[in-house]
This record gives sequence, structure tokens and C-alpha cells, in this order.
Amino acid sequence: KYSGEGLLKNFFGLSVAQQMPSIGLKEREEGDLGPVYGFQWRHFGARYTNMHEDYSGQGFDQLLDVINKIKHNPDDRRIILSAWNPSDLKLMALPPCHMFAQFYVANGELSCQMYQRSADMGLGVPFNIASYALLTCMIAHVCDLVPGDFIHVIGDAHVYRNHVKPLQEQLQNLPKPFPILKINPKKKDIDSFAAADFKLIGYEPHQKIEMKMAV
Repeated sequence: KYSGEGLLKNFFGLSVAQQMPSIGLKEREEGDLGPVYGFQWRHFGARYTNMHEDYSGQGFDQLLDVINKIKHNPDDRRIILSAWNPSDLKLMALPPCHMFAQFYVANGELSCQMYQRSADMGLGVPFNIASYALLTCMIAHVCDLVPGDFIHVIGDAHVYRNHVKPLQEQLQNLPKPFPILKINPKKKDIDSFAAADFKLIGYEPHQKIEMKMAV
């Protein structure tokens, strides 16, 4: 549900009302995950109330700060996006799994290194790779750079029991060529993107493999 603005929204598949009563969030509206990823990216330090509140102008906008540094001080070694805010952890349905992203500019390329404390290898990691690769491409696009490398650092990598057989099946599939991502060249504002601004060319997935979310 809510985790940011525009395309920076994720569907987590978590229901606070159904899955998280043990952490004291029983009264929170279903779908309200608290001040998770996107809130920290765009409003770090703001006081969180609920998912319907307008937080415009509140807190620190890390995403715009990252873009500003890339454009005006690309050699900065502090181009960092953090979803980990210890003071807000108690308000979150689930503490951030993918926590920090550091961006690096060299030779006209933008690279991203992301640290993930906890990694569900079956369902979470493929989405994390795709989403941070897309984010890197989007930021590179608005900063007139070429996407470079995405480096994924994992703390605790785990496979749930009900994912073992599906993943064994998946490992039998031979990798296919990567598709090509095309972004609308007219869009240069990170908040202006819509789904129609992105085209994925040559995406040929293997047959769907069912995996249920472990909760």
C-alpha cells in the first residue's frame, strides 16, 4: 500500500489489521503500514499520524537531496537514501528490510549499492532488485546520466520452507536476455512520472511459478 508518491508506491501484501496485532497496531486502518520506506524517503523526521494525512513540506526529502547532490556535487560520498529511522520503528508494521542505498557517479554513469538487512530470496529479492534497478534508471534519467551498476548487499538471506520446491524448479530455468527499459525523454521531474512513461522491450518471462507469502 502507501510507501511514497507517484511510481514510488509499493504493494507489500501485508494487512496490519490481520497480520500485525501482536505489535500493538490493532487500531490502525487496514493497509496503513506506518512511516515505512517512501515516508522516510520523502518526509524523514516528520511526525506520522496516518496514511491519509498530507505531509507536503514536512520532514526532510531525502530523494530530492540525492538528486540535487548527483546534479551539483556528483563526487559527494554521502549520496545516501535511508529507510531506517530508529525513532519510527515502533510505528511501522514491519521494519525496513532494504534499508540503505548509496549512489555513485563515475564516467557519466550512475550506480547504486543497496544494503538489505533481511532478504526473502523467493518473493522479496526479485522485486527488490527490479525496483532499485528501476529507481536507479529513473534518477539517472532525470540527472542526464547513464545507468551503471546495481550492487545488492544482503545481511540475512533466507528461503522459507514453502518456497524450497518452487525455487528448486526455478533454478532449472535458463536465464533469458535482459529486456530494455525505455523512459519518456520528455519527463525530467522525478515526481512527474506515470506508468505510461515506461516501456519494457523484449521482456519474455518463464512460466509463472506459484509461491505464497510467508507471514
